[in-house]
Order: sequence, then C-alpha cells, then structure tokens
Amino acid sequence: MVATTPRHRPWPYALPPSPEQWQALDATRRLADVRARLLPKLNSELAARGCKSGDPAFIRIFKETSELELWLRPGAGGFRLFQTYRVACYSGTLGPKTREGDMKAPEGFYAFGKSQLNPASRYHLSFNIGYPNEFDRSQKRTGSLIMVHGSDVSIGCFAMTDPVIEEIYLIVEAALNAGQAGVPVHAFPFRMSAARMENARIAGEPSLAFWQELKTGHDIFEKTRVPPAVSVAGGQMAFDEAF
Repeated sequence: MVATTPRHRPWPYALPPSPEQWQALDATRRLADVRARLLPKLNSELAARGCKSGDPAFIRIFKETSELELWLRPGAGGFRLFQTYRVACYSGTLGPKTREGDMKAPEGFYAFGKSQLNPASRYHLSFNIGYPNEFDRSQKRTGSLIMVHGSDVSIGCFAMTDPVIEEIYLIVEAALNAGQAGVPVHAFPFRMSAARMENARIAGEPSLAFWQELKTGHDIFEKTRVPPAVSVAGGQMAFDEAF
C-alpha cells in the first residue's frame, strides 16, 4: 500500500515510528531519526521544484478549507509554492483568537525563529507561530503556545499529522539554520477572494473589518510573491512591500 499525505500525494518517505516509540526518544534522537528517513528524498523533492534545503520559507494557512501552504524562495525573485497540505485539525470557528482558553486558532501575520522550534513536542514535532503578535497585543488579545504540530488533535493549534509535520519541520529548520531570521506564517479565515469577502459582508460577519486588513496583506503577497513586513500604529496594521 502506498503511503499518502492527507491530500493524497504519494508520500516519498518512510513513515515515522509509532507514537509510543517516538515518545521514548529524546530530541536529539528524534531529529536524527527524521533526518535519516527524510533528507535524501526530501532533497530530491526540493530539487524537482527548483529549490534546495536552506531556501527561505513562508507559510500560509486557510482555515475554512483546512489548507497549509509551504512556499520557498530559491533565488532573488519571489516565493514559489512547494506544497499544499491538508490541516488535519484546528479548533474553533472562523475569526481571530481573542483570549486564552477560547479554543480558537488565530488569524493574522506571525513569524517564528529557531528558538520556537520544538523537537521534544508531545505532538511529535512542533513550532510556535508567535501568537500573540504586535497587533494582537494592541487589541488586548491573550493566549500562548499556538503551534503547528504533528498528531491530528488540536486545542487552538494547527495539527498536521506526524508524517506531514516532519517534512515541514525539516524545511523550516533548514531555512532558519541557513540564516533566515524568521519564517512568516500568515493565517487567514478563508481564501481572500473578493467574492468571499462580499459574502462575509452580506452575512454581517463581526470580524469583517479585521478581515479587510488581512486581505490587504494577503493581496500584496498575491501581487509580489513576497510577504510584506507588517507593523502596527494606532491599533491598525501597516504593510511594507520591501520585505
């Protein structure tokens, strides 16, 4: 039987050990195991898309369609899509996370660095996306430890299954080790098309004004294929295309 990801891509790697075997490994042995199983073929997967290990990485998440996109930047141009994965589980409804314990996955513009990688995670492997960000704090939003991780259960995080998180983890780890200061993570409620935004307006969605700000950043990337730098002034987001 051919192993597959949740989106039915033929899975080119040996599958991870059982959860029981994995939990018995310390962080060093976990990373040695996953690198041994994935790296030779992962390098081939990257090369087939004109990329290599260490290229800058960028992640987009769309909650409504349960999709996580992993983008890579192989040269001086824009990012190119490496893979789209199905999010196995996220908790809550559409709309931003506003407080600790609300069981909602966040929406917004985040980033993580080396210190936020966690190979000793209870959920196989994980990284903290950086919630709350500057805008969240300006809105008095609370919460912590929002992860992209393995497994298929979630309380405010984005669960990707154990095999899938291994591929994502090695790619973003390599990008950070190669000098990328932080991997951006842009989390959206849905595909930010004009039609979907109009549906939200007609429905009287309470998050519409916030989503309109998200759409501005979303559309910059759609135009330039480079994630904008995001700052906050007076409780509003501002975007700089020279990221």
